[in-house]
Amino acid sequence: MKEVIFLIQCDDSKGLVAGITSFFYEKGFNILDCQQHTDLNTAKYFMRIVLDISNLRTSQDNFEQEFANFAEKHSLEWSAHYSDYIPKVALLVSTTSHCLYDILLKHHEGDLKCEIPLIISNHPDLEYVADQFNIPFYCEPVKKGEKEKQEAVVVGLLKKYNIDLTVLARYMQILTPEFLAEFANPIINIHHAFLPAFQGANPYKRAYERGVKIIGATAHYVTAELDEGPIIEQGVERVSHKCGPGDFKRIGRDIESVVLSKAVKAHLDHQIIVTGNRTIVFSN
Repeated sequence: MKEVIFLIQCDDSKGLVAGITSFFYEKGFNILDCQQHTDLNTAKYFMRIVLDISNLRTSQDNFEQEFANFAEKHSLEWSAHYSDYIPKVALLVSTTSHCLYDILLKHHEGDLKCEIPLIISNHPDLEYVADQFNIPFYCEPVKKGEKEKQEAVVVGLLKKYNIDLTVLARYMQILTPEFLAEFANPIINIHHAFLPAFQGANPYKRAYERGVKIIGATAHYVTAELDEGPIIEQGVERVSHKCGPGDFKRIGRDIESVVLSKAVKAHLDHQIIVTGNRTIVFSN
């Protein structure tokens, strides 16, 4: 079976569901799943609809053009994602392996539908992990005064491998606006949920010193505004006075791994619609 997922957003109005579903019905497609949400605060409508297009009698380009004509009449913003296309994902890492391992294992088990053609790092420490999974590893250190040069190399690799999604799996470098302008495809980052209260080195130690009772992690899309991109997934866990800095760090690593993998899966499964600086994340 060949499927297509449409992600649709527009201003809310009467008859949207009937109009959109009727369009697909008249084309002879079976609707396998349909989820919708109306944001009453912004009067915006969102839909994720999955179709069986095994009996498509025209090209995908013609099919999309027909829908584009329909969408223009109803002022719909939309994107279409086909089940036979396998996206390519690049992983960027530094020296910690927990998020990297979690994504690679989930990919190996078939939970993440993608290809991972390369891993890029600014340190050599995790090359052994890449070797375990037979994935090419590129070490591109950031030398003082040469960040722009290093980023140009990284962007070149992402373009060479036709990367659709980049995942910062604890990549401890801030991407410059120039990097983001040169490589416009989505980038997902993970950080501990203490930001911005506990920025910099040893955040878990400082959280312990402040007597924090909840720790967590946030996965979001990267934008030019540092750690201000649309949030995809978050996770938290309660801690007590019995937990030391080491416990905080261990628990934090587990949460980071789970949250990042959930965010990556939601993106790969086309569950996410970005609206302004927010996300609508449908179930799958």
